[in-house]
Amino acid sequence: MDVFDVIVVGAGSTGEVAAGRVAASGLSTVIVESELAGGECSYWACMPSKALLRPVDLAGEVGRVTGLRLGGPIDAAAVLARRDAVVSHYDDEGQVRWLESAGVTLVRGTGRLTGPRRVEVTTADGGTRTLVANHAVMLAAGSRPVIPPVAGLAAAGPWTNREVTGVRAVPDRLVVIGGGVVACEMAQAMRGLGAREVTMLVRGGQLLGRMEPFAGETVARSLADQGIDVRMHESAEKVERPEPDGEVTVRLASGATVTADEILVAAGRRAATDDLGLASVGLPESGPIEVDESMRAAGVADGWLYAIGDVNGLALLTHMGKYQARVAADVVAARARGEADDRPGMRDRADRAGVPQVVFTDPQVCAVGRTEAQARAEGFDVRVVEYDMEQVAGGYLLGDGYRGRAKAVVDERRRVLLGVTFVAPAAAELLHAATIAVTAGVTLDDLWHAVPAYPTVSEVWLRLLEAYGL
Repeated sequence: MDVFDVIVVGAGSTGEVAAGRVAASGLSTVIVESELAGGECSYWACMPSKALLRPVDLAGEVGRVTGLRLGGPIDAAAVLARRDAVVSHYDDEGQVRWLESAGVTLVRGTGRLTGPRRVEVTTADGGTRTLVANHAVMLAAGSRPVIPPVAGLAAAGPWTNREVTGVRAVPDRLVVIGGGVVACEMAQAMRGLGAREVTMLVRGGQLLGRMEPFAGETVARSLADQGIDVRMHESAEKVERPEPDGEVTVRLASGATVTADEILVAAGRRAATDDLGLASVGLPESGPIEVDESMRAAGVADGWLYAIGDVNGLALLTHMGKYQARVAADVVAARARGEADDRPGMRDRADRAGVPQVVFTDPQVCAVGRTEAQARAEGFDVRVVEYDMEQVAGGYLLGDGYRGRAKAVVDERRRVLLGVTFVAPAAAELLHAATIAVTAGVTLDDLWHAVPAYPTVSEVWLRLLEAYGL
């Protein structure tokens, strides 16, 4: 048995932040990982997907500016080569060095709870190693893609986010199951990098269904304008791929068929909790782990178990996982020092309302907080203000074809923002101001004194306040 103050299971971005922060407080820390240190975001999600999308986004920007034009199609081979550099050629040596420099011990293998404060690690050679924690175990095992129970789909060798972000050659024809963030981003990336046919099968009637409806509508129009076949209210009923490397045929509920070279499943993710040994500590074997505001797992005696990032199901976003890691790490360190759970301060409680998200399509979609529908469902006295962003001088200057829209959801009783959504090219950099306003509860009257520089797109803040009546 090896004894540490804190054990972290999962060395993705969330686990790394937690381990580094706990170790910085002076606690001996070990982190367990069966794959690459750095995890999903570094190698198979955020980083490679944005490397693929950046040239497509820039090509859209160039196309909107008079006097500029592309010299030809995007060089897909060069883009894939840069993607490889972004993911360090799938080598985690740099991440391992960082863990070592932070004073964190890395154990390679699959970690599983076998009792209170106890983790058994199965190594690649089949051996086992038992780790015991003096103070806490932090679960940061992430999530896995969901493969819908469609006849023949699993046997057809579908792509998930891993295969599409790690693509070695852009397929000529691609069919995408799903209408969420990964589906929209990767459909646009593959089309922009040279795919001749991209077909999206969207079970519902809207893309980006968890965001404001106009966001999905705007992205759908943009994808269609780029030659992507977006089919709403359509789903796969059967998938056939007679040869492992042959074409795939998707039979649809409508009776039609789609034939492609590859099929991408982007139909959501689920918490990777089914092999963490949760039953050994009295928790359900699968599904998200319920946590309190400090990320401590509910229903575990003595409060030594924490669940951070995707495993708790609160917000499957890298930045939110890192945020939860910071909150939980500080709480673990404080409790190890013997500080009371009710110590003063706010940093031991993770906010769940001001969750920011960016969809890196062209146009970009960024949002924080509640949608109008969510706010009304929760009983707030809601007022909505909207503004077309091409009417802002800074937006007009970005290109002749610039189009965008902003929407703010206001709590009329407190005169604060409950949520903000921007849909426009290069809108992502507007989001943090909205995140501050929503999270801090800045009143509209105070925001009125935050003067945006002219001529920037940020002047949309002034226009929203004017539309409200200030």
